[in-house]
Amino acid sequence: MTRPRRRRPPGWSQPAERWLPGADQLPPERRSVLLEVVARLLFPPVLVLSLYLLFAGHSGTGSGFAGGLVAGQAFVLRYFAGGRADLRAATPVPPWLLFGLGLMLAATVGAVPLVFGEPLLTSAVLHAEVPVLGEVELATSLLFEIGVYLLVVGMVLELLRSLGVTIEYEAVQDGRAGT
Repeated sequence: MTRPRRRRPPGWSQPAERWLPGADQLPPERRSVLLEVVARLLFPPVLVLSLYLLFAGHSGTGSGFAGGLVAGQAFVLRYFAGGRADLRAATPVPPWLLFGLGLMLAATVGAVPLVFGEPLLTSAVLHAEVPVLGEVELATSLLFEIGVYLLVVGMVLELLRSLGVTIEYEAVQDGRAGT
């Protein structure tokens, strides 16, 4: 005796959301399912790694730059997998705003010690007792590093946006759209 087949609702095999928001706008011959899946899986951990690099080395030098480069590479991966539309979906803030905020924050934090008669880029350390965490140390150099981080991420996003548009435009003009 055979069992009657249950009717599945239409679209049951379709995912509730797209893996990469801009990937469906690419020509089929330019899409790679493997790259889309890898980009979707690696993007959040790589951003977390970049934030770890930023905060773990705030008392040393270069943590904002290194973290910004790692975050930039995460956005490059998203651009390769999904194109401009996916990059736009992954960054709700325009690149020039990140660049400007980062430059303003780094310049302000670097110049504030001059107001107090200290040399340029002098760092101060603040200590606070937090009930659950215990003693927390906050160096003003962390704010400088956050500014550098935002500056580097904004620059990478702007380069991807401007160079990517030029490359895609030239491909369309040459009749190579999708290669």
